Amino acid sequence: MVVLSALAGCGEDPATSTETSTDPGTTGSPTATTSDSPITTSSATTTTTTTTDVPTSMDPTTGTTGDEPAELVPVSHARELRAVWVATVSNINFPSGQGLSAGAMQDELLAILDTVQAAGLNAVVFQARPEGDAVYSSQLEPWSRYLTGTQGEDPGVDPLQFLVDEGHARGIEVHAWLNPYRAKASLNSVLADSHIAAELPQYAYKYGTALWMDPGAVEVQDQLVAVVADLVTRYDIDGIHFDDYFYPYPVDGVEFPDDSTWEAYQAGGGQLSRADWRRDNVNAMVETVGITVADIKPWVRYGISPFGIYRPGIPAGISGFDQYEGLYADPLLWMQEGWLDYLAPQLYWPTTQQAQAYGTLIEWWSSITTGGRYIFAGNYLSKLGTEAKWSLDEFKQEIVLSRQFAGSGSQGNIFFQIAPLQENLLGVTDAFKAEFYQSPALTPPIAALAGQAVEPPDVALDGPQVSLSHAAPEGLRAWVVYAQSGQEFVIDRVVPAATATIDLSPGTWAISAAGKHGVESQGVLVTVP
Repeated sequence: MVVLSALAGCGEDPATSTETSTDPGTTGSPTATTSDSPITTSSATTTTTTTTDVPTSMDPTTGTTGDEPAELVPVSHARELRAVWVATVSNINFPSGQGLSAGAMQDELLAILDTVQAAGLNAVVFQARPEGDAVYSSQLEPWSRYLTGTQGEDPGVDPLQFLVDEGHARGIEVHAWLNPYRAKASLNSVLADSHIAAELPQYAYKYGTALWMDPGAVEVQDQLVAVVADLVTRYDIDGIHFDDYFYPYPVDGVEFPDDSTWEAYQAGGGQLSRADWRRDNVNAMVETVGITVADIKPWVRYGISPFGIYRPGIPAGISGFDQYEGLYADPLLWMQEGWLDYLAPQLYWPTTQQAQAYGTLIEWWSSITTGGRYIFAGNYLSKLGTEAKWSLDEFKQEIVLSRQFAGSGSQGNIFFQIAPLQENLLGVTDAFKAEFYQSPALTPPIAALAGQAVEPPDVALDGPQVSLSHAAPEGLRAWVVYAQSGQEFVIDRVVPAATATIDLSPGTWAISAAGKHGVESQGVLVTVP
């Protein structure tokens, strides 16, 4: 992730940044997973509902005891993605250094999850492919040098698999964050023989301080799609995520050296301008990845975190870098075409900075959502405390503004990056938990699957202990427990679906099943004497 200084009025210029700069854009043996799902149809595009009757009133004296038919009640709560980026490039967040033991890396991942829980968050966006490499076990790309110091060297642990296993055990989603085209964050690093830039050197270009793969090369596109398909197939991840690096941020006076693929396009009869051709290359990748993810596991959320300004003057009064012309990225088109599930624009300016005002930008981004898709604002948390304008109150206000447009599609936040939360800098972790994320929440449902219902859980009550099971357990994400308060049911906890039993105190409860696609069933009424 980068922020343009001269044009966008914030922190650093990607044209001059080095490998050690801040970047969520900068951004075991894996286990096979099943494609079974609790939704009531096999088609991702068919909408059905269950035939279970919904009671018109709630009777707190009835409920399931393990014998009689379950009584069902409607339940719901405010959904929100509460995520944080964990950057591996340049060892920003993980691992803390190169050459750590497998146990030390596992301990660091557990500490990351501890922080996520302490802040009340529900998702981690983990950088699994920082530079055409892998922070996971891959047959397609070499192990990342950020693990051992040598690209291609086995670290003795699969960080992504460990994070998925431990995160899911805590009810935390894990999204795999990939940089699509960067091959080296530093030109001085040494490539493994199996790296894409070593195998396709004709499409690997030195540009600025990094090495970049050509987005216009079919072989480069094919490799990226294959990597995505491999990740989604072999890992029980909850999302695929790209940052803002497509064509690289421009270096003043230096043209990106893609003459060979541009000339081949023209020789084949291509009629687009060079800028439109580059945008078309990126658009084709975005669409193909979306189709690939949806074909393999449609409940895996696919999204992109673009630069926070679409184009200067959009909306009125906003000025800054033009990603449409500079990065050849058209996130408005991606949303309109439904190629992805969400956008997470990097709104890396404070609410007080008029030319890039956070409130104005989040309102505009929220207004472009279509088809029930979402905006998750990207927030520049690593600036916390660096200047007066980056106070704790500033980030509180950004969350408030994000929620203000929830009805228009603004359904959460992703914070760059986790270090301030790990430090509890200025009390930010405590404040997030106490003031914004005290109540648990599921992330929003996948828009394309939002109409596909989930069967309620099977519930058996033995005193205060409730046993939970389901007809399609492989497709579940969680049980959601609600406590009756007056005539309403209020969310009490979210329990990982692997949990077979829970304890309840005396009172009336409702328990729903939530599918991996984010849809909840009706709640089964439970009364504990």
